Amino acid sequence: MAKLNTRDQIFDAALKLLSERGYNACSVQDITTEAGVPKGSFYNHFESKEVLGAEIVAYYASRSKMREILVDDAVPALERLHRYFTALNDRLVDRGFQHGCMIGNMSAEMSEQSALIREELIKIYSNWSGKLAYAIAAGQKEGSIPTQMSPEALAGFLLNAWEGAALRTRVERNKDAFDQFMDLAFNKMLK
Repeated sequence: MAKLNTRDQIFDAALKLLSERGYNACSVQDITTEAGVPKGSFYNHFESKEVLGAEIVAYYASRSKMREILVDDAVPALERLHRYFTALNDRLVDRGFQHGCMIGNMSAEMSEQSALIREELIKIYSNWSGKLAYAIAAGQKEGSIPTQMSPEALAGFLLNAWEGAALRTRVERNKDAFDQFMDLAFNKMLK
């Protein structure tokens, strides 16, 4: 197995620590210690911790292949949405309700502290909402999803509600908020 270069070691260590602790609870020193490299190496590869944080948020969002189900026209739209949210819920339940969604976590923690990270999060939410809206529009066209709300408004609501449910599951350490989200989304709003 090839050895990671220093930049990759730092990036991987930061990804792990930001997922586990959050942005403010880990320092550059913590990141370089976790990476097993000297602290000075950090600044050879990253302008700042903030720049690294924005890069990690973008990477985290891009590596998730789950959203691709939302644009898979071979699967009925309502089934796509159900599979997608079930997979999101299962991932957090399988982790024992720890760490949550990095996008939601960084939104709560960094939206007031970093314009750079906030701008990256805005792009991510736009892309995420767009894929949800695509599936919703397909379902409305198929006749499986009501047309009272625009796909964009419904997508935004579902995303916001799911992120809130994800935060609550972390606090309560149970899946009740996910169960309530799924019930309301799929038995009331999307029916």
